[in-house]
Amino acid sequence: MGASTRSAPAPPGCIAAAALSVAVCLIGCGESDGTTVEQPAEPRPVAVIVSGDTAGWIIPCGCASNQSGGLPRRGTFLAQQRQEQDIVYADAGGAPGGTSAYDRSKFAAILRGERALGVAAHNLGGPEVALGADVLRELGEQLDTPFISANLRDSGGRALAPPLRIVNAGGRRIAFVGVVSPRYAAAGCRIEAPRESILSALSEIEGRYDWLIVLAYLPESELRELAAALPEAVAVVGGPTGQSIAPAKVGATLAASATNKGKFLIELSAPEVAGGAWSGRAVEMAEEFADDPQQSHNVEDWRRELAGRDFSAGETGFAPLLAQNLPADYSVAGSLACRDCHEADYESWRASNHAHAWSTLSADGAHADSYCQQCHTTGYGLRGGFQSIAQSAARIDVGCESCHGPSAAHAGDPARHRTPFAAADVCVT
Repeated sequence: MGASTRSAPAPPGCIAAAALSVAVCLIGCGESDGTTVEQPAEPRPVAVIVSGDTAGWIIPCGCASNQSGGLPRRGTFLAQQRQEQDIVYADAGGAPGGTSAYDRSKFAAILRGERALGVAAHNLGGPEVALGADVLRELGEQLDTPFISANLRDSGGRALAPPLRIVNAGGRRIAFVGVVSPRYAAAGCRIEAPRESILSALSEIEGRYDWLIVLAYLPESELRELAAALPEAVAVVGGPTGQSIAPAKVGATLAASATNKGKFLIELSAPEVAGGAWSGRAVEMAEEFADDPQQSHNVEDWRRELAGRDFSAGETGFAPLLAQNLPADYSVAGSLACRDCHEADYESWRASNHAHAWSTLSADGAHADSYCQQCHTTGYGLRGGFQSIAQSAARIDVGCESCHGPSAAHAGDPARHRTPFAAADVCVT
């Protein structure tokens, strides 16, 4: 487990997205934008900041205090660092939280947020691969996303993205190459050996870069093995390692990991003198970082999109019981069905926060988010339970059956004394 560093935020009102003073060259798949941007008159320090393994967490859940992560805090940190140095921002992959229609919508919002942050390269990780070649190509084209991958191909052998990008920062050329572990192969995709794919990509740009950074969506053992076998790279920064890994030498190369729901970023500082060594740190996106306004607007725009789509539980992947063979009477009756026989308990529930759980979401538009709906409705995805706002407005709030279980059978025949769940066991979770 790597150590983390927390930095003090900029004062409120002083956070703004700064333009990148870099030139980007896309290598592979026959594409090149040929962009040229003037460098600052006075050279500034250069740093590479890498996110990864966001896993759909565009913002922290908010159900508990001291939560880390989220693109709004990421935006604040990047803007803060750009005040002091030239920043190149990249992502090691793992941004989607799943493959459902809801997850694809959130992934697109995350990609829009990354573009607003000036992302130079987004490696295709395991969760991206799971979406399939067609979805990735569509999102890449629609959102002008700078996907890279040196070892990912479709079933026909065509590359899904360019293998690398070269970024000019502070007068030096930084090559970003992306790879994903073969263990994440999915239907319609083929994943080749990471190291061999990297070396093959580098052979095409010999003499055209100064520093190599590998974005590698690999488990920790594979990440360290790759770093040890790639003295050509100044750093290998990965994703799904369970805990973040602060940059540390593995042979001649720094190995690091930005992981765990986007809670940590990896900052790599380039040497300011010729022949100097790269250094780095892991930075936790904690509550001390204020939300960046532009990224907050992106979240708000996405929630408005969700409100328009009104995803049903079956479109989210959050309701696994839907696919199971449930008894015909395993159905939600609603809290009103409990009132006649359990009036005192019903009134006690009505006075509780559970009975008003929906209102804690609706104030800022979070009620449209299916992820939040799971815990703020009754019987999410179950027969008779909450399906979507339009279909089942009567099942908002945390009702009696959230703890007692779907109780239509008991409500229809009170002689059946037992409800499906032992409420005390459910409540303590």
